[in-house]
Amino acid sequence: MSKQKPQKGPKKEVSAVSLFGNHLVTILLVFLIIASVYSLFADGKKEVEDITISALAADVEAGLVDKVSIEGNNLTIIYIDETEKSSKKEADVSLQETLLGYAVPVDVLKDLDIEVNDPSQLTFWLFGLLQILIPALIIFAFIWFISRQMKGSTMQAFTFGQSKARIIDPSDKSQRVTFKDVAGNNEAKEELTEIVDFLKNPKKFLDIGARIPKGVLLMGAPGTGKTMLARAVSGEANVPFIYLSGSEFVEMFVGVGASRVRDLFKMAIKIAPAIVFIDEIDAVGRHRGSGTGGGNDEREQTLNQILVEMDGFEPNDKVIVMAATNRPDVLDPALLRPGRFDRRVTLDLPDVKDREAILDIHCQKKPLYEDVDLKVVAERTPGFSGADLANLMNEGAILAARENRKQISQYDLIRSIEKVMLGPERKSHILSAEEKKVTAYHEAGHALVASVLPHADPVHKVTIISRGTAAGYTLNLPLEEKKMQQRKAYIDRIAMSLGGYAAEKMIFGDITTGPSNDISVSTALVRNMVAKYGMSDNIGPVAYGNGSSQEGGGYIVGKPYSEETASALDKEVSRLMEEGLATAERVLNDHRDALDGIANELVEKETLERDEFEKILIRYGIKPKSLPGPKSTEKSEEVE
Repeated sequence: MSKQKPQKGPKKEVSAVSLFGNHLVTILLVFLIIASVYSLFADGKKEVEDITISALAADVEAGLVDKVSIEGNNLTIIYIDETEKSSKKEADVSLQETLLGYAVPVDVLKDLDIEVNDPSQLTFWLFGLLQILIPALIIFAFIWFISRQMKGSTMQAFTFGQSKARIIDPSDKSQRVTFKDVAGNNEAKEELTEIVDFLKNPKKFLDIGARIPKGVLLMGAPGTGKTMLARAVSGEANVPFIYLSGSEFVEMFVGVGASRVRDLFKMAIKIAPAIVFIDEIDAVGRHRGSGTGGGNDEREQTLNQILVEMDGFEPNDKVIVMAATNRPDVLDPALLRPGRFDRRVTLDLPDVKDREAILDIHCQKKPLYEDVDLKVVAERTPGFSGADLANLMNEGAILAARENRKQISQYDLIRSIEKVMLGPERKSHILSAEEKKVTAYHEAGHALVASVLPHADPVHKVTIISRGTAAGYTLNLPLEEKKMQQRKAYIDRIAMSLGGYAAEKMIFGDITTGPSNDISVSTALVRNMVAKYGMSDNIGPVAYGNGSSQEGGGYIVGKPYSEETASALDKEVSRLMEEGLATAERVLNDHRDALDGIANELVEKETLERDEFEKILIRYGIKPKSLPGPKSTEKSEEVE
């Protein structure tokens, strides 16, 4: 039931050549723009004719020149007709002296307007420097741009062995999780309370010589809230939460994972007290010496480093390592010995009270109609994990929003249960009249057998509306949730699963592909009864495994029993399946009228809720099984 802020994935490594290629077009475009601007200004200047001093003297003498501007040795000549020309005079000689040398009369020179513009030394030097600096700056900017793009890929080579762990600061209220945000798992929370107490008040434990576990292993099915519970411990203790996945240690190169482990624990000790959380630790914590990867296997090197770092903890380090897995059976024994992950906390699927509490948490920020009864929803969701329930509430909100309603109704939640279990309705999948009739008898066979057999779960809903890969389905809910299952309940469940197969064979004299999943599920259940649970009188209380075994850290592939035993197991599985089919056929033959009645109602209405289904049973003399709690008033699903 974990809610973690989505993290950005690692940056993709890009070579310098590809970076240069990606930005080459941009660079060329910039240079073209600069060249265009320069040419625009250059073309905007007037073209000035350059004349000799002798020509200038002749024009001055003829009275054609209006003004002469002198800037150093450069002459700018403005004629009476506003024509502009240029020329150069001798260095260290005035213009008047030069023109007098060309026999220009003094009277004419007196009437000539001569302007002298003497540039400063600073302007002269700046103009010269800019001609050098501007190209240099353009080259420098080009090199800086390329090196900046290459920095990310270059730095990854230096940070390759560093930990990729993320840290949640305890002062970040938006990400803080406490025990009140985690419903259910009361025993697990009690077990972890002393961890919180140690992180808050370590002195009282150390003074008495107590040793707090260094490692806590959270075990449970997916979605039971392992990650959320670890974050709740951090939130209750108000300490930093350092978390990462076990797969983030493993790289192609040997030694990188071990380096990241060292960096992780160095980081944790530096900010202690803190919690280090390793999710899916079975990615690196599997049995060593299994013969895969050899002695230099990167996964084994990483596991060895984790073991060494945990042994190196001192009692006053105040760093707790928490890990989560749904496969505790594959973990290396060295991880589970005292001094490492010796505190193991099991998280079970929530019962009906815990499911109601979880639903209450997830609906706090959702507007609900007055008809919403979370107890009814909790009763209809046995086997749902915390993550499933969170998804259920979210799907209910989506269904309400899709229909432009501002509040979530009970009908939305009931529909979202089936959507989470089986998938969305396949409204485009329209059955033909023959297929609809076959599906109706198939589901009626399931429902009738479940209603007649004493140890089968009672029927809550029957429908022939397609969802996911199922053409129809029958919803069964137990009278009360049980941690242990009886053999007689399994026997009736097998008969109920084969009720659809028996109904098709009885009514149509043929079999479709519809019962394939029923047969697969029933066969798996029977095989577990025979080879795992010891529920066969002919085989006896012996566990025969599933085709592979583990001895001394290595795996032995193949059946751990003889061919004679395998043959006996197969015969016993076939016998129990045939007995279940015979039971289903007997029930359907004895109540043929009820089977036809249920099938006809399904063809007409497509969905039968519990109340409607029980009325049909009573009509044909079958006493329905009473269900606990108030009867639901949800609508029947109709095909639009």
